[in-house]
Amino acid sequence: MSIIPPEAYATVEEGIHRSSDIISAEHYPFLRNLRLRYILFLSPEVPSKATKKFAEEEDVKVVHLGLKTWQPSLGWKPVSEELIKEGLELILDRSYHPILVMCTTGLHESGAFIGCLRKLQHWNFNSIIFEYRSFANKQSRYYIEQFIELFDTDLVNVPNEPPPFFVDQQLMWEEEDREFQRTKWGPVSEV
Repeated sequence: MSIIPPEAYATVEEGIHRSSDIISAEHYPFLRNLRLRYILFLSPEVPSKATKKFAEEEDVKVVHLGLKTWQPSLGWKPVSEELIKEGLELILDRSYHPILVMCTTGLHESGAFIGCLRKLQHWNFNSIIFEYRSFANKQSRYYIEQFIELFDTDLVNVPNEPPPFFVDQQLMWEEEDREFQRTKWGPVSEV
């Protein structure tokens, strides 16, 4: 028996994974090893029969935010801010871990979503875009990159007890910011 991950699979952070929609039962053995509690589905389309069957067999809850917050008149936006906000608040609540974030292709809605997570983690914008393009390849879309750049992370209410990776990154960022502020002005001389 071979262990085959779904398309566009990757570990995002400890307890958080991403992929495309499950297309067949050949992915089940791999996904069972993740011991998922939740699947966060971001596309407006209905999850595949294979995804539904896997979730039912493994007692994994599916949260279909794509259906709930998708808006047909988003203009240039690939997803709504509300979808990203609700999804980020969900994956930053460690009671939902391990969780699999997915969209139909694993590229566009998931790419925008993970890009916004990285922005919330204070990643350098070039690194965010590099990660997005690594998954999307020739299918990358400028308007998704623009959405990530313009997403207001202040919309996201971080839970009281976020996962350890997030706490550690926030502390590191705050320390770097304090060091930058201290060195930006140079040593203060007394008169």
